[in-house]
Amino acid sequence: MTAPSPGERIAAALRRSPLHVDPSLASALPADRRRRILDELARQPQPTYIILVPIIAGGTWQDPEQLAAVVQSRLGRGGVFVTLGEYTDTLHSRLLPGDPGDERGTAVRRSALAVSLDPDFRDASLADRLDRVLELLRTGEGDAEYRRQSAALRERTRSRSAEARPEAGEGAADDGGALLPALGGAGVAAAAVGGFLLWRHRRIAAVARARGTAGEALLLPRAVFATADRATRDELHAQASAEVIAFGELLDGTDVPGTDPAVRDLLARALDAYSAAGKVLDGARGVPDLAGVLVLVDQGRDALASARSLAAGGPEIPPEPLCFFNPLHGDAAVRLTWRPPGSRRSLRVRSCRECARTAKDHGTPKYLLDERDGRPVPYFEAAPESSVWAATGYGQLRGDLIERILRGDRDREH
Repeated sequence: MTAPSPGERIAAALRRSPLHVDPSLASALPADRRRRILDELARQPQPTYIILVPIIAGGTWQDPEQLAAVVQSRLGRGGVFVTLGEYTDTLHSRLLPGDPGDERGTAVRRSALAVSLDPDFRDASLADRLDRVLELLRTGEGDAEYRRQSAALRERTRSRSAEARPEAGEGAADDGGALLPALGGAGVAAAAVGGFLLWRHRRIAAVARARGTAGEALLLPRAVFATADRATRDELHAQASAEVIAFGELLDGTDVPGTDPAVRDLLARALDAYSAAGKVLDGARGVPDLAGVLVLVDQGRDALASARSLAAGGPEIPPEPLCFFNPLHGDAAVRLTWRPPGSRRSLRVRSCRECARTAKDHGTPKYLLDERDGRPVPYFEAAPESSVWAATGYGQLRGDLIERILRGDRDREH
């Protein structure tokens, strides 16, 4: 007899109780809180299931979407499925089966996102965050709360980036000692960013590269882009805002000796990238700009990681670009020679694996779209003089993306 699959085992458990907790996470949800959550589950307006199992790259469950979809299909019942996100301090909620554009599905999805954005829940326990998600699901206020938290986050970002940028410039020009503490008092560290906005690793294969001397992750994790690629424009704006704030907090709390000229140059580049990201975010007009914010933050984190490595006696770390065809796809893991449609000139670019496979098979990668003459086109087909993203390939075709932003090239496009 064939042993049941992991999805079948979880589905069987959910038929007995709508709350399933993996033994490895038992201590995160004490017995009294489990009873309270079960009481709240009984009050939900539609069937709701909580599945608390680790989401681990390379493990049985690598993505919350995968977990929820598999278990729902094995369960054979529709409803709301609440799982952990990519890490145990994040939550993910989905209505299955459902249309991603359905209003009910949007409210369900945003119930977990609202808690992630809420600074009051940044350091909250798993039980407290579950309580809040279930409350939003029961009252149907998930979408409204998400919008409120998003607006508050955008306001915090605008005010703090405006305060921090002059300080960042002063710090970059200072000749002495440790460069980054000059950002202290700029107001960056006061920002609270929670939940799915604080991923820990950019890629499992580069954990060692992603850690600084104090052990915290420096690079944007792959999960940022998996989420961004599925996000609506409002969600992407909130995510980009949070990443700018989180990067500012990281800079504000970094103490790297700046006596080595190479280290100083990298630290200055990290600060410039932060300033450029804030500048683009302040005037973002659409998805291409918001993708650019994430690219700039990614470049800044690469520079900071490299500075820390050098300061600790290690090697300088080459920057890792994001997918040329659509930076929201994440890491550019594959190098390829690619010729744009209608062009005789080939480009050496790097892309995500999926886009690379499609391009090599002479298919059409999932391009990030911009506008040209009022119609949607792949972003790189926009006129270079009217798009800094097209002119630089989001930093892959030219290495002066940060400098172009800071000198105002993007401001002159409109």
